[in-house]
Amino acid sequence: MLEKLSQGLKDALKKITKSGYIDKKILDQLIKDIQRTLLASDVDVKLVFELTNTIKKRALEEKPKQGITPKEHVINVVYEELVKLVGKKPEIILKPGKILFIGLYGSGKTSSIAKVARFYQKKGLKPALIGCDVHRPAAMDQLKQLAEQLNIPCYAPKDIKNPIEIAKNGLEKFKKYDMLIFDSSGRSSLDKELADELKKLADFIKPDEVLLIIPADLGQAAKEQAQGFKQLVGITGIFLTKMDATARGGGAITGCAVTGAPIKFIGLGEKLDALEIFDPERFISKLIGFGDLQSLLEKAKEIVTKETQESAKRIASGKFTMNDFYEQIKTMGKMGSLQSMIGSIPGLSGKISKKVDLEQQEDKIKKWKYIIESMTKQERENPDIIDASRIRRIAKGSGTQESEVRELIKMYNQSKKMMKILSGKRGNALARLARRFKGFI
Repeated sequence: MLEKLSQGLKDALKKITKSGYIDKKILDQLIKDIQRTLLASDVDVKLVFELTNTIKKRALEEKPKQGITPKEHVINVVYEELVKLVGKKPEIILKPGKILFIGLYGSGKTSSIAKVARFYQKKGLKPALIGCDVHRPAAMDQLKQLAEQLNIPCYAPKDIKNPIEIAKNGLEKFKKYDMLIFDSSGRSSLDKELADELKKLADFIKPDEVLLIIPADLGQAAKEQAQGFKQLVGITGIFLTKMDATARGGGAITGCAVTGAPIKFIGLGEKLDALEIFDPERFISKLIGFGDLQSLLEKAKEIVTKETQESAKRIASGKFTMNDFYEQIKTMGKMGSLQSMIGSIPGLSGKISKKVDLEQQEDKIKKWKYIIESMTKQERENPDIIDASRIRRIAKGSGTQESEVRELIKMYNQSKKMMKILSGKRGNALARLARRFKGFI
């Protein structure tokens, strides 16, 4: 996410951490590096210079807080001012209500609706989708397909061309559902016809939330769209899409922020779970390499399944089969990419990725899944029986090389040894140590 912006800010701050002391020359260089990085990411020129002037003034005039070094003070000032630049922390509705999605063609509106539905589904609410986009032929089909993937109801009739009639039928049909999420028509631009239709639809639905979908690759143009839609239907929040595939996201974020319309969600990929609540502090912390351990822990808590818990119990008792190894691999996959996980751990961002080809490692883990799936039940329970002939059969069945099967078995055996250590006396000592330092996380 915003890799160039992130790397530019990290490099600028790294010069501060490596310097022996802070003087005006080093501070001026920091300011220039930040300006260059933000302008390259399409952040408004006026905002950039206002930000860097404030950083310079605070760094020179404010006294560091007790216990903080001058270098730490400067880094903290940069962090605090960047947080202010990208907007306030949004309020997310976590109770039954109605949400209307609006946006132009190509913004990713329909897939974003499914992501938000999935978000509320995980929060324990019962969402239902209502398709009111009567102009785009494939909109209704796409919405139904996404709803089926989530196993949630969807009303998206193609034979009704009046969005108000569809909304009325949907409200009646889904009376017993907690969160009703409405799609709406889009255009290539915000013209009078679209404006009139959206205003009438919003007046009829009376939504608790109106979310505007804006693709991050709009850059500074996001500001104009946000202002236009805000005046039209009074948007309550913005969902930024395509954040994982653009260098202009900095412009979109700041453009939206200056309109006063809070960014509520960020889309980070194609998967229906690829959504984050926009938290300015966490966002900037991750962007400049401080990590976001709290989000990582929350994500880990969400994906714990019954199988994961049972596997953990077996491991704790000293047992560790290939099935348990497979469960670990699956859990890692649900956590997101290795790059995103490493970026969330303070101190690791920007270090491990230089030593290891993370994409290559992810491909290797995928192959390990295929290899384990090609094993028999007996082989999974007792991998020690896997000999040369079994390796040949497993490699052929999984479409991999024999050397890759052997590498997996080697990795499994190493993990098994580690699990034995952790389940014994040393494991208890480590558990006590973890509890002692829990407050530092």
